Amino acid sequence: MTSIHLSLSSFLSLNAPPRRRHHHQRRLTLTLKLEASSSSTQTMGQESAATTAVEPAVVHRGFKPAARKNLVVRTNPKSDHFPVHRFHHVEFWCGDATNAARRFSWGLGMPLAAKSDLSTGNSAHASYLLRSGELSFLFTAPYSPSIADPSSASIPTFSPSAHLAFTSSHGLAVRAVAIQVDSASSAYAASVARGAIPVSPPALLSDGKTAIAEVHLYGDSVLRYISTAGGANEWLLPGFEPVLNDQELDYGIRRLDHAVGNVPKLEPAAEYLKKFTGFHEFAEFTAADVGTAESGLNSVVLANNNENVLFPLNEPVFGMKRKSQIQTYLEHNEGAGVQHLALVSEDIFKTLREMRKRSSVGGFDFMPLPPPTYYRNLKSRAGDVLSDEQIEECERLGILVDRDDQGTLLQIFTKPVGDRPTIFIEIIQRIGCMMKDEEGKIYQKGACGGFGKGNFSELFRSIEEYEKMLEAKMGTRAAAT
Repeated sequence: MTSIHLSLSSFLSLNAPPRRRHHHQRRLTLTLKLEASSSSTQTMGQESAATTAVEPAVVHRGFKPAARKNLVVRTNPKSDHFPVHRFHHVEFWCGDATNAARRFSWGLGMPLAAKSDLSTGNSAHASYLLRSGELSFLFTAPYSPSIADPSSASIPTFSPSAHLAFTSSHGLAVRAVAIQVDSASSAYAASVARGAIPVSPPALLSDGKTAIAEVHLYGDSVLRYISTAGGANEWLLPGFEPVLNDQELDYGIRRLDHAVGNVPKLEPAAEYLKKFTGFHEFAEFTAADVGTAESGLNSVVLANNNENVLFPLNEPVFGMKRKSQIQTYLEHNEGAGVQHLALVSEDIFKTLREMRKRSSVGGFDFMPLPPPTYYRNLKSRAGDVLSDEQIEECERLGILVDRDDQGTLLQIFTKPVGDRPTIFIEIIQRIGCMMKDEEGKIYQKGACGGFGKGNFSELFRSIEEYEKMLEAKMGTRAAAT
């Protein structure tokens, strides 16, 4: 087995000005363990005795199966300190939960699935849960503290004063990323024992079985642990009432793939999260992968044992021609926070057609399209997976395409979804890496196709052009006064 170490200090030294290089000498070392080409080499069809490869055509109808190769398998140390099953939900704190929920519902094709508000006996906060596939978004806003009964809150960690401070600093933003664990109490205890900053101790919800606890993640965002009683509706939190909705609102979005955080300094944020969760690193980025000649970022991705809970972290790079977009985010967000949420679509063409129909009528706007040269070169890069018609559809819809040694990634980014140039949405579809476990269940390996490092420069150019437009407007206004 050969280990290749990509030190972020060398990566950073290429981007940082000379005066900052000494500061970056003690950076994270990201490790890629590559199997030597011998009889012990693990490939897609030889990953373990418990899994077997599934032909791509079986589960990715409409896409051409890529040629079989001896593919590198990422090393997974299975180092979690407690069992982590999946993302459970994401909670946004906002000033008006009703209208925020309706905007996201319409823009993403996520029907209202449950509510907890005055109509259900909750006078502390209004919360509305949208759900599509396994993806759950929760929007929460407070009622007047003068008439609120705190004991009626369906989410016991809710605090009116914390909500006021949060929305004042960040506007519409993600307060909690919730992950499902075996035991919220055990996960909380294990995390705090390993240095996690406690936020809300374990509490049982109204059913007496579901538990919730929170620890600090970064900025004012928290990592929320949920343990449920199981059953078909384990996504439905006690205290919420299901909403019967006969409106067919489904654009094909199915689950949360990863939640990306922007932080001032990468190393302490990553080490903090790794230490109390046991999550391991994905070594995805080098200096050449990230940014443009004008600005850039440094990034690392942390994953749980199953590699279906992914937390990329970004920090800004200084000393380049333009201010890093990560720094712009940190200024407008008044600190660290969730930069974007990557949502998996089962049919990205359908999803984008539906979303773009609604961009000008209450939906979400998208970043500018790549130049035509991007798509002229796409056939040579992905013609073994995408047909000519699919490449043309990617160009019409503005979808970016990238791939790693195991699969293909289709992706597109919205513009910021609120007033501030902070949080946005990514829509993705992963192709390849399909496996069958020992029980015969088909699943897709985590992060198949990577995170779009081949498209980072294109994304950065789009964001730079958007920021330049804002700067020009501000400059024109300043000159007029």
